[in-house]
Amino acid sequence: MKIQSKSKKINKAWLNDHVNDPYVILAKKEGYRSRAAYKLKEIDDDHKLIRPGNVVVDLGSTPGAWSQYARRKLAPKDGLIGGGGAATGNLNGKIVALDLLPMEPVDGVSFIQGDFCDEAVLVQLVQLLEGKKVDAVLSDMAPNLSGIADTDAARIANLIELAVDFAVKHMTPAGSLTCKVFHGGAYADMVKLFRATFKVVKTIKPKASRDKSSEQFLVGIGLKQA
Repeated sequence: MKIQSKSKKINKAWLNDHVNDPYVILAKKEGYRSRAAYKLKEIDDDHKLIRPGNVVVDLGSTPGAWSQYARRKLAPKDGLIGGGGAATGNLNGKIVALDLLPMEPVDGVSFIQGDFCDEAVLVQLVQLLEGKKVDAVLSDMAPNLSGIADTDAARIANLIELAVDFAVKHMTPAGSLTCKVFHGGAYADMVKLFRATFKVVKTIKPKASRDKSSEQFLVGIGLKQA
């Protein structure tokens, strides 16, 4: 009974924090599907990663807030609705999103439901690019965690390595890769991989990322070997 009571208290505390989170409130006001949009917005505001005319790939896209943000950046200003969470009108660029889970459609965004680790899914993603090189690869991918530190670190590292490999093969020489990472485990190795691959590497903890979370974002800009 004590364990159940404690669990209920934790859930209630989390729910209270979530409902009163200023980024959750702002996301509802501006029409974004989650507060994650503001993590990407802060990174993009600082480093100008997404511009009109770009080709953007959003990995781990569900529920779609990052795709919504990218859609806003590639849409005409007169196409914005409700503060920018939703955008309509001519899309000046291309966005392809992918996730294991289903995602409600985002206007102008091509979505694939599948496993990025699956070669057939990757082929489908490349086909949707129609021969175009990618300007910005966004990865908010995270594996299902087992609670076993070494196993989870390996799973996280594998996803990041796949994203880096995709960027090397399909990104423009001056393009960027933004990846969610977690402190601990293989973090140092992932930073080393980014530094070996990209000309400019930044580690960022956005304000919209909760203080208690160990997540950070690695941003690599410009391929060293293009």
